[in-house]
Amino acid sequence: MRILITGATGLVGTELVSHCHDKGYVVHFLTTSKDKMVSKENLKGFYWNPTKKEIDIRCFDGVTTIINLAGASISKRWTPSYKKQILNSRINSLQTLYGAIDKLPQHTITSIISASAIGIYPDSLSNYYEEDEEAVDDSFLGRVVLAWEEEADTFKSLGIMVSKVRIGLVLSDKGGALPQMAKPVKYYTGAAFGSGLQWQPWIHLSDLARIFLFVLENELEGVFNGVSPNPVTNNRLVKEIANVLNRPLILPNIPKMIMKLILGEMSYLLFASQRVSSKKIEGEGFIFEFQNICCALEVIYQNKKSNSKISNDLSKEYVS
Repeated sequence: MRILITGATGLVGTELVSHCHDKGYVVHFLTTSKDKMVSKENLKGFYWNPTKKEIDIRCFDGVTTIINLAGASISKRWTPSYKKQILNSRINSLQTLYGAIDKLPQHTITSIISASAIGIYPDSLSNYYEEDEEAVDDSFLGRVVLAWEEEADTFKSLGIMVSKVRIGLVLSDKGGALPQMAKPVKYYTGAAFGSGLQWQPWIHLSDLARIFLFVLENELEGVFNGVSPNPVTNNRLVKEIANVLNRPLILPNIPKMIMKLILGEMSYLLFASQRVSSKKIEGEGFIFEFQNICCALEVIYQNKKSNSKISNDLSKEYVS
């Protein structure tokens, strides 16, 4: 099998490439840096520039599935200009892929699996969200995810099956939000945010990579939540991080007002609450390796055995 991955050098992409190679799949990846391209038997890089709608169409040769992970990080201050970058990086990436495929005289692509986010679900302490929820969170992030998913759906007009994985908080010591959350805990300054009652659906990095491949291998169409079966509150998450790091939680919860002064609009990420179900993907037969937050954190911080075997051919930059 030959797969084209965008965002292949990011946290999730690097893990996904490793899982693909474990299964013997050939990976093509797109990069905005010509210096990062490699050409090996099972790993080939191709240049693209979604901002200018430029792409090396050779990336599609023999490819049956596209896994789209491209998009600027949401974990930077949401200035007006950066908010545009967050949205445009996602839309431009999909439009570049669509435009190139549409112009090909023929291709072998049968499906596209696009990353999405649980931020589409409305902020609520009580609701339990499944994939058929129609309401969209009235926030910047909710609007971004809606536009992202609608752009992915345009590939249906090319006869390509579309699937979307709505990702929660990805747990890994190699990047993402967890190291930033753990850092103050290590230095005895950790605390939950606001009431601490907000739900934070999470997933171990390895399980997330496995979900993408499970959707691919089982030819599943539609939306699937990429979260573990047991979401936790912010209070519980911070407590479990402290437990595994053997640190006490001394400080009171951090007020919302303080974080808004520090982070601006981006502080919304810390206080939004979405309790999200994983029942749909489990109903298809997917089995999570990490179902409980305590077990996931113990593996991450005590074993520290990397599940990623990808070589240094891929840089750690995030492709957008």
